[in-house]
Amino acid sequence: MAEWIQICDAEAIPPGHAARVEIGDLPIAVFNVNGDFHCLDDTCSHAMASLSEGELHPKECAIECPLHGSQFDLRTGEPISFPAVEPVRVHQVELREGELWVALSDEDL
Repeated sequence: MAEWIQICDAEAIPPGHAARVEIGDLPIAVFNVNGDFHCLDDTCSHAMASLSEGELHPKECAIECPLHGSQFDLRTGEPISFPAVEPVRVHQVELREGELWVALSDEDL
């Protein structure tokens, strides 16, 4: 069972924005899509760029890598455009009394 970790107040990440958070040595990205929060590993599977610095596409629920333009589905981590072909890991995120909590996935990709 995954351990839940409090990361920040939800209002620190307004709708349409992202934040990079480091948990130990792992950088993760938390995205606010119209009040729904999503969490992925922050590193693009194609070229090691920070996904939290990419362009958020709320309508598609996707993030675009700032380096080469690959897009990833925020719900599944699957790439939805090239050049990336490998997914990024998705983590559980919950809103609890105005605070965001994350449970890191232990899946290997």
